[in-house]
Amino acid sequence: MIMKQDFTLEVAADNNFSVLNRIINVLNRRRVRIKKLMAHENENDFRRGGVIMLLFTTPDMIEKVSAQLEKLIEVEMVKAHEGSHLYFELSERIVDVD
Repeated sequence: MIMKQDFTLEVAADNNFSVLNRIINVLNRRRVRIKKLMAHENENDFRRGGVIMLLFTTPDMIEKVSAQLEKLIEVEMVKAHEGSHLYFELSERIVDVD
């Protein structure tokens, strides 16, 4: 059996209504557990934004979810990283901006 583990997922996307909802729907359909989530607006361009998520799933599922998210029209970039350390590093940077 493949063990589930923490993954940090970075998503850069248009800052539109419902884009966050669509991202979460992809995860819900695949039964991926969201442990932490931080959404933010790009400080230089309010029309752009991003999401950093700490997810608990299998390596295979994170690949499938990443591929599905990249197909969303509003999504520009998706990066998956093993572990939680990057989530905390990235979320600190976002909080420090304000």
